[in-house]
Amino acid sequence: MSALSRNLLPEDLPSSSEGLLQPPPSPVIDLGRFGLDPATRSRVVDDVAKACRDLGYFQVINHGISQSVMDGAVEAASEFFKLPGKAATLFLMNFPFVCSNNSSFLFAETREYMGKYAVEVRRVALQLMEAILEGLGLGRGYLHEKFQEGLQLLALNCYPKVSQGGGTTVGLASHSDYGFLTILLTNRPGLEVADRSSSSWKKVLHLPHALDVHVGDHLEVLSNGRIKTVVHRAVLNPEEERISVASIHGFAMHEKVARAKELVDEQNPQKYKDSSFVDFLDHLTANMGDKNRNFLESLRM
Repeated sequence: MSALSRNLLPEDLPSSSEGLLQPPPSPVIDLGRFGLDPATRSRVVDDVAKACRDLGYFQVINHGISQSVMDGAVEAASEFFKLPGKAATLFLMNFPFVCSNNSSFLFAETREYMGKYAVEVRRVALQLMEAILEGLGLGRGYLHEKFQEGLQLLALNCYPKVSQGGGTTVGLASHSDYGFLTILLTNRPGLEVADRSSSSWKKVLHLPHALDVHVGDHLEVLSNGRIKTVVHRAVLNPEEERISVASIHGFAMHEKVARAKELVDEQNPQKYKDSSFVDFLDHLTANMGDKNRNFLESLRM
């Protein structure tokens, strides 16, 4: 079994970027070229497809979200985490939680800035899914309505600066994401992805105005394993606090995700069972405290 098995939390793997002043560059997709002439669009689709197949993650630039909207979302998240403990508990939700289109549980300032960002990043997610599906040979309109009516979750995280005498301090343990895509907005470096080729952690270079994109579990299911979800983690910065806003995109709560029948044949039999977001929540509830019980692994046939 590989050291990067999703059944494990390989926090002690070495970093492939150790000793480097700057981490190696990640694939960078210029999304502004996606709407140009057919030949340019085709090259963008090919670049996205390669990044998804080879690594499970990439970064996007020229995505059309203004810097002011991005800064507003990060600042709103930062202000939320500055709330005193008693005030913050008003916004706690029970587990498992219930998803809703109603954002009234957020205080007004956060709702305004996050609302603007949520609309914009959803547009980016739909563009990327169109490119990914086209790259899989499924066509740009494949399951269009299901993605249009699908789920979007915003997850806010604050990683405080930490004093450390050496080594790596993990702020969020290694994991893969539920859903099809996670689009990450962050104000500081700290993201690391598991490098399949070297069985090591790779630091992701922080690019101003870029968004980090992660392939999720359900995209691996839909592609019948042709695309692999990415295992990643967050490490703490000894000098600066880090804020991240993760936008997670998937089908509606009860909508089952299945492998694309076009990607199944005698040489490539079905590899995963169908599942929904509700199934994912049930899995979490049944396996709370067991870090080795990975959702995607539970779907393997």
